[in-house]
Amino acid sequence: MALMRVQPNMTVINPCDAEEARKATIAASTFVGPVYLRFGREKTPVVTTAETPFRIGKANVLWTSPTQSDCVIFATGSLVYNALIAAKSLEAKGVPVTVVNIHTIKPLDVETVVREASAAGAVVTVEEHQIAGGLGGAIAEVLAAQCPAPIEFIGMHDEFGQSGTPDELIKHYKMDAESIATAVEKVVQRKTAA
Repeated sequence: MALMRVQPNMTVINPCDAEEARKATIAASTFVGPVYLRFGREKTPVVTTAETPFRIGKANVLWTSPTQSDCVIFATGSLVYNALIAAKSLEAKGVPVTVVNIHTIKPLDVETVVREASAAGAVVTVEEHQIAGGLGGAIAEVLAAQCPAPIEFIGMHDEFGQSGTPDELIKHYKMDAESIATAVEKVVQRKTAA
C-alpha cells in the first residue's frame, strides 16, 4: 500500500472480505484513472453483505456503541474482522467503541475520519501492513492537520515479516483481536490522562 499510495493520482483499495473484493473489482473496472486493489491470500470471514454499501473513497461504519464511543478503530483489509471481534469484547467490558472499515486508503475519506475521531477523542488504526505509509500513516496525517487525538497503531512496526501460518503471524505481530482491544484500552487511558 505504501508504494502505491505515493503514486500521483493512484487509487488504493484494500477490501475486507470476498464480498467487498467483488464490489471493489466492479467499481475499479468503471473508475477513471489507475486503481490498485490489494488482496490477502488467506481466506477471511465475510463481514459485509451484498447490501453493504461500497463506494470508492467512502468508509463504512460497521460497529457503533449505543453510548458515546471512547475510541474509534479504523481498520482495513482482513483485519476488519479482528477489529469487530475486539469491539465486541470491549463492549462486554463496558468500553464503547466505533469500528470503521477504511477500504479505500487513497483517496481517504477525510470527512468520516475527522467526524469519528472528533466524536471519540481517541483512535486505533489496524492494518496488516507497515504502519509507515499505510493506513496508520494516512490517518495520522489527517489527525495532525485537522483533529489531533491520541492514537495507537496496530500493524508492522518497521520490521520484516517471518514465515508461519497466517494465524500464528497475526498473533506474533500483535494484530489479533486481543491486541487490538489492549491498544484501545491503552489509548483511552492516554485520553483520560490528558
